[in-house]
Amino acid sequence: MEAVPVKIVPRGYGDTERQDAWWIEPILVFVVFSSFLGYGTWAAMQNAHFEFGPYLSPFYSPLLFGTSHHAWLGPRPEWLPVALFYPALMILPFPGLFRFTCYYYRGAYYKAFFLTPPSCAVTGAPRRYRGERNFWIFQNLHRYTLYGALILLVFLWWEGLAAFFKDGRFGIGVGTVVMVINAALLTGYTFGCHSWRHLIGGRMDCFTCDSAASTRYRLWKGSTWLNTRHMAFAWLSLVWVAFTDLYVYLVSSGTIRDLNTW
Repeated sequence: MEAVPVKIVPRGYGDTERQDAWWIEPILVFVVFSSFLGYGTWAAMQNAHFEFGPYLSPFYSPLLFGTSHHAWLGPRPEWLPVALFYPALMILPFPGLFRFTCYYYRGAYYKAFFLTPPSCAVTGAPRRYRGERNFWIFQNLHRYTLYGALILLVFLWWEGLAAFFKDGRFGIGVGTVVMVINAALLTGYTFGCHSWRHLIGGRMDCFTCDSAASTRYRLWKGSTWLNTRHMAFAWLSLVWVAFTDLYVYLVSSGTIRDLNTW
C-alpha cells in the first residue's frame, strides 16, 4: 500500500476551529490577576490604614510588631529599620507563592499571560514547549507553601473571631462579616488544594481498614468536594481578600463608616 504524504500547513496565531468565544476567559484572567497584583502591591506599600478597632487587613495578618492589640510581638525593635519594615511585605510572599504555584492558577496564567496556548485547541505564540523545567521548576514548591497557608489560616480565623469584640464588648459590624467571609473563602480554597488532598488521603491502600483510615477517608471526601469547586474558590477568595483589605482601608481612613452594634 502506497503511503499518502500528509502536508502540514502551518497555523497562524489564534487559529482555531472553535466557534465559541474562547478569548473571554484568558482576558478575564489577565485583567483580574493583573488588577490584584497591582492593588496588592499598592496596599502593601501603603503601610497605613490597615487596622480599625477590631478589624485587621488580611494583608497584614499576623501583625508581628506594633502598638495596637493586633500586634503579636509588641512594639517594633529599635534595631529594625523603619524604612525596611513593611509588615505586608513580610507576610504576602507566603500566600502569594501558594497561589502562584497552585495547579489551577498555573494553567490559568500560562494561557492568559504567556499565550502558550491562549486556550485549548487554539494556536499559541510560537515557542518551544519545555514544561516546568529550568526556571519553572520552582512550581514544585507548592506542596511546601501549603504549610505556610495553613498557618496563616489560623491567624485569619483568630482575627475574624476577634472582630466580634471591641474593647471587651461583644458585637458585630459589617467589617466582622467581611473578615469572617474572607477566612471562610480562603479555607475553602486551601482545603480544596490538590496538595492537601494528597497530604490527608495520599499513599493509602485501604480507606476502611481501621478508624484512622476511615477518618482520613472522610476528610479526603470533604476535600474532594471542595476540589471540584477549586476554581470558584480560587477566584472568589482572591477578589474577597482584596475587598477585605479595601474595606478596612476605607473605614480606617474615614472614607466610609462601619455599621456595627457596639
